[in-house]
Amino acid sequence: MFVLVLATRSPAVTPVEFTSSNLPIVVIDTYGQEIPDTVRIAAHMGIIDNGPGSRNHLTDPFNGYDGRIAIELRGSSSLWYPKKQYRFETQDSFGDNLNVPLLGLPPENDWVFYGPYVDQSLIRNVLAYQLSRAIGRYASRTRYCELVINGDYRGLYVLLETVKRDAHRVDIAALGEADTTGTALTGGYILKIDRFAGESLGYWESDHQVIYQYHYPKPDRILPAQTAYIQSFMEQFETAMSGSNPGDSATGYPVYIDVDSFVDHFLLNELAKNVDAYRLSAFLYKKRDDHGGKLYAGPIWDFNLSFGKAWFPDDEWVYDQWQVNYNDTHPADPYQVPFWWIVLSQEPDFRQRVEARWQELRTSTFRLDSLLDRIDVLVAETAEARVRNFQRWPNPDYPHTYEEEILQLKGWLAHRVLWIDGHLQRLSLGPVPGDKDPNPPLTLGPNVPNPFNLCTTIPYGLAIRSPVRITVLNLRGETIRTLLNGIQPPGVHVVRWDGKTRQGIPAASGDYIIRIESREAAVRRIMTLLK
Repeated sequence: MFVLVLATRSPAVTPVEFTSSNLPIVVIDTYGQEIPDTVRIAAHMGIIDNGPGSRNHLTDPFNGYDGRIAIELRGSSSLWYPKKQYRFETQDSFGDNLNVPLLGLPPENDWVFYGPYVDQSLIRNVLAYQLSRAIGRYASRTRYCELVINGDYRGLYVLLETVKRDAHRVDIAALGEADTTGTALTGGYILKIDRFAGESLGYWESDHQVIYQYHYPKPDRILPAQTAYIQSFMEQFETAMSGSNPGDSATGYPVYIDVDSFVDHFLLNELAKNVDAYRLSAFLYKKRDDHGGKLYAGPIWDFNLSFGKAWFPDDEWVYDQWQVNYNDTHPADPYQVPFWWIVLSQEPDFRQRVEARWQELRTSTFRLDSLLDRIDVLVAETAEARVRNFQRWPNPDYPHTYEEEILQLKGWLAHRVLWIDGHLQRLSLGPVPGDKDPNPPLTLGPNVPNPFNLCTTIPYGLAIRSPVRITVLNLRGETIRTLLNGIQPPGVHVVRWDGKTRQGIPAASGDYIIRIESREAAVRRIMTLLK
């Protein structure tokens, strides 16, 4: 039996017995070297991947990859975590880049092993990237695996594609040394807004205090004519966004950006309430003029602090508020949302397009039952490996069990979806004067108590006499009880729920949706039943 013994630096950790997995197994040998965070070292990597439905054993031959890599640590704040993140290149025997397909992903040579640590669910990044691809926006493809380095079991990891110019990744034109004039100079470019850490950095600060980093071409490869061009383009865009009419079709943002990509980027970040949205790990790419020449938002990256997770306790599990308004709630944070995102979010045409796209996605990818199904699939996929992972990396900061984490994530997501539903009905993306109806036709107050055990009271108000239907639904949208169905006069009313189904059976503990519909409007809230 092959037993991997954990390092002794963490006395709370017990040895992990690891001989096989339902996931692919990655084995790395660094020939006794520590993996640094400044330069890449040569190592050997072997992958055991016997295919869907087949079990992978450590004693099996390497059949997914068997060759040289160059590997280093990656990340900024994550470097302080005991479970490390890695960036690596696949190489040939001479140390040159070697494009290969890994675990079914398209061939390339730049990759990441992401090891979820602060994300107790282990699924947030994978979930966000899946959602992005599902709505037609490229994000890193992912594969779960279990990692062994120098005979040490390192836990559950995710193989990620890096953000890179490539036909299979960010599909923009290549820029070379000869591309310094004409159409060839106009693209493609990838920019990044982020902390200063990791790879070699080159950047400039705009007149509006936005710091843009060169991601492609890399700082050590981009030419003076190319830096001058992309800086000039972004200056023109910022000038348009800071002008008196930023939405003008001839002079405003429609001239510079692919609006649909910004709409989707906005919705992905707001659905997940990504705490770093717009201001950290934020990418933009520009296509060459003969390919449209517009600036695109994305791809999304680094969603480990999202879907209820946050840096600060006051931000955790908060499901209301727009993340684009982060500067208002966190004015002391040195990393602020670029001003043009805030301006864009308040532009009437952009707001209308956001609402229309949200309504479209809520009938498909963003349906609550569809979102919950995705979570269930990922939870099932990681079920076996996560037991070993948490044995290897116990985190004393985790306040609850894995099952409770997933229940909390699902409940938060239900709250978030319904909150966005209610706010997009009035296009209230930002603090725009006059955007609030002082006399809405239908209101639904918070139920009291909440959470509740035996019975809860639900207040609601009507502006005019109207037929009213009040129902209780589970998080999959299934009606489990109708509380009221009839004509109601104007005024404030209450209805009560005793926590039972229509069959009179006590409902299980968990989150439920209270939905009230009148002729003029419909409103929903979340209630929590605790037994």
